[in-house]
Order: sequence, then C-alpha cells, then structure tokens
Amino acid sequence: MASAALPAAVEHKKKGNLKYAFTCAILASMASIILGYDIGVMSGAGLYIKKDLKITDVQLEILMGILNLYSLIGAFAAGRTSDWIGRRFTVVFAATIFFAGALLMGFAVNYAMLMAGRFVAGVGVGYAVMIAPVYTAEIAPAAARGSLTSFPEVFINFGILLGYVSNYAFARLPLYLGWRVMLGIGAAPSVLLVFMVLGMPESPRWLVMKGRLAEASDVLEKTTDTPEEAAQRLADIKAAAGITNDHDGDVVTVPNKQSSEETQVWKELILSPTPAMRRILLSVLGLHFFQQASGIDSVVLYSPRVFKSAGITDDNQLLGTTCAVGVTKTLLILVATFLLDRVGRRPLLLSSTAGMVISLIGLGTGLTVVGHHPDAKIPWAVALCIASILAYVSFFSIGLGPIAGVYTSEIFPLRVRALGFAVGVSCNRVTSGVISMTFLSLSKAITIGGSFFLYSGIAALAWVFFFTHFPETRGRTLEEMGKLFGMADTDMEAEAAAAAKEKVVEMPTS
Repeated sequence: MASAALPAAVEHKKKGNLKYAFTCAILASMASIILGYDIGVMSGAGLYIKKDLKITDVQLEILMGILNLYSLIGAFAAGRTSDWIGRRFTVVFAATIFFAGALLMGFAVNYAMLMAGRFVAGVGVGYAVMIAPVYTAEIAPAAARGSLTSFPEVFINFGILLGYVSNYAFARLPLYLGWRVMLGIGAAPSVLLVFMVLGMPESPRWLVMKGRLAEASDVLEKTTDTPEEAAQRLADIKAAAGITNDHDGDVVTVPNKQSSEETQVWKELILSPTPAMRRILLSVLGLHFFQQASGIDSVVLYSPRVFKSAGITDDNQLLGTTCAVGVTKTLLILVATFLLDRVGRRPLLLSSTAGMVISLIGLGTGLTVVGHHPDAKIPWAVALCIASILAYVSFFSIGLGPIAGVYTSEIFPLRVRALGFAVGVSCNRVTSGVISMTFLSLSKAITIGGSFFLYSGIAALAWVFFFTHFPETRGRTLEEMGKLFGMADTDMEAEAAAAAKEKVVEMPTS
C-alpha cells in the first residue's frame, strides 16, 4: 500500500505545482489587458472622438497609432526596471502608469490633452507588454511553458473584447460624454491588477541573479514536479547567469551589477553578437515585424470602418459585428493555449500564417467588389468580407498572435532576456504604430481592398521566413535554447568565461 500511495502523492504535488504556476501566469498576464482594452475601445471611441473634436482622418489615425510609438519608452525602461526592482513590482509600476493615462484621456477637453493621455498610457502599455511574458516564461515549467506564456496574448484579446463591449455599452451616451467614459473606465482594470499582482512570487531567475538562492529554490519547488527537477533547474539557471557557490554552499558569487554589465549585455545582443545570437535576434525581429505588418491592427483597430466599407452602415450593427470579432479572437486564443504544448509552436505558426494569407485575399476581394458597386448591396460580397475577417482573426489568434510572445520569451539566453524582449517588443510596437497610423491614408491611395491585398503579400513572405528560421522549441528548457539556434559549446564556454572575469561580490544565500 505504501508503494501505491507514493505515486498518488507525487501526482497530487505535480497537479498542485502546475496550478500554482498557472495562477502566477494568470496574475502576471493580466497586465496585458490594458493594451487590449486600449486597442478595442479606440476602435469605437475614434468614431465619436472625430465627431466631437472635429478632427481630420490624419489626426485620427495619428491618435489611434501613436500609443504604439510611445510604448517604446516603457518597453526599454521595463528591461532595466525589471532587472532593478524585480519582475513583480514592474507589473505594478506598469498598471500605475496606465491608470494615470486612462484618467487623463477620460478627462481630456481637447485634442492636445487627449494626446498627452495617450503618451502616459503608452508608457504603461510598453511596460506591460514587455514584462508579462518575461515573468511568465521564467516561472513556468518547461512542459507547460507554451500554454502559460501564451496567457498575455489571451488577456490582450480579453481586453480587446472588453473594449468592444465598452463601445457598445456607452455608445448611447451623449456625444461629449460617451467616448470619455469609454476611455476613462480603462483605469479600473489597473487598480484591480495592482492588488492581485502583490500576491505573486518573484521570478526565480531574477532571484538567482540577485544571489537570493534560497528564495529562488522555494519558488522552483512550488512550480516544478519534483525536488530533483527544482534542483536541476536551479543549477541550470545559476550556470546560465555565471553564478557559483563556494565549497560549503553558504556563499554565492554573483556578477557585480555595474554599468559595465549593461554595456556587456548590449555588446552581446546588438554590437558584436555571435552568429547564434544574431540568428536569435533576427528571428525575433522578423517574427514581431511580420505579426504586425500582416495587418492585424488594421482589422482590429479599424474594424467598424472596415465593416462600414463592406456595406454595414448602422452604428449599432457596426459595434455589434465588431463585438463578434472580439468574441472570436478571445475564444480562439483560448484554444491556442491548449495546442501550443500539444501540437507545438512551428506547426501552429505555419498553418496560422497560411490561413491568414487566404483570409486576407478573401477580404480584399470582397471589399473590392463592394467598392466597385457603391450604390447596390451585394450580399455575397458582404458575407465574404464578414467571413474573411472572422477567419483572419481566428487564424491569427490560434498561431501567430500568441506564438510571438512565446518564442520571444523563451529563446534568448538569460543574461540578455530582458533587453532582448524589449528589442522585440519595440519592433512590434513601431510596426504596429506605422500600420495603424497609415491605414486610412493607404486605403485612400490604393483603396481599402488593395490595402488588404498588400497585407496578404506580406503575410505570404512571413510564411517563408517562419518556415526557414524557426525550429521547434516545445518541451525544451530555457537553458537549452542556445543549441537549437546553433550556439556551440565553445560559445557557451566563452560566455561563462566572460562572466567569470567580471568583478564579483560575496552574498549569503539566504
């Protein structure tokens, strides 16, 4: 009976630890709601802002997209902040900044004040989109990392849905009040986030980098299946960070946190990377560029205008159909969380991108036909537009959407992970900003149908890039990723030697 009880106890511990890691991932990923809410709510609020403030299409598309450029400040600052105060408190900091930005936008009396609110909110968004996947990847066990690190994308989509629902709920308020309530109420999730995140543990990898090995060990024991796995992961993290114990195990030497270390990180990642590091960086930049350049923000952010071009003119029908897009995205991203660690990253990425290409061609065709017959509704073309949009967001949400965050959070070596993720997020936000700030002008120049044909061509190029550059990472530990991208043992030894040459300080393990 004792032999039968032992496996049951081990199985119970495994389930309990997975639940603990699952809870931590959910709490951290909630920071992504603020980005999703802003995207969703601006799609509808923009219609009323333009009417109330009497701004031009150019001013509107700048207002819609400028937040992505402002978020660069937060994304790069988050890398340094998270290494300084920890991953957990950086999430709190992100929520606080966005709270201030949401209030500024909600109380805006003119276009200038609205832009000021967008700046503050953008910095908060930059913090959130960088830190949530990094924390989740660092706390998740390898067997469930794909599912758990897709949670930020889940909450982005949930935030988009909340934004769409907010549009629909407050659209009947007076013109001067409706859009202000839509934007200002975005402060509410930030308050909830602050209180919930304070219950999270700190990232074990950050604790190791600070020499707090006892605390790191406690967290790993709560998020791994067995004590042996926890000990092995701790040893792997220490080796990756260039940290060693003395002979009796009571003192640990850690790299001295000086400006020279930050310079070294920039050198390893940007200035003089090894061929393997260059491949990792190129893969991440390409992934984030193609994720946004294939037109997702044009579909999501301007969905009411796209549906209007497709022949749906009533405001309630527009916002209702837009809500259907939000529901579809949210449901499909939940499906993706279950498939990432079962099917794998690469098959989902390739099939998702192929589906996006076909959907964009269908959307471009439908919009072109409708555009050539402005005085007559063509039911099959309208139906094709709606079906293509729903198919497009479905394919995006089941593959390319979540996988960008998953890949980026897991393939960088520990020493450059925070900065590397910040670089990837920066590429993502710049591309998103360019796409969202040019969509209306592009549609006028080459027609709205032509715009989506262009996006389909970009998505086709993306498929070729993904096919040639991305290996499968399912089930691998974070410390094993270097070999997948061609990092030879000599490169790893050189990295360890470089860490050993740095000045060190002695620090107790508890």
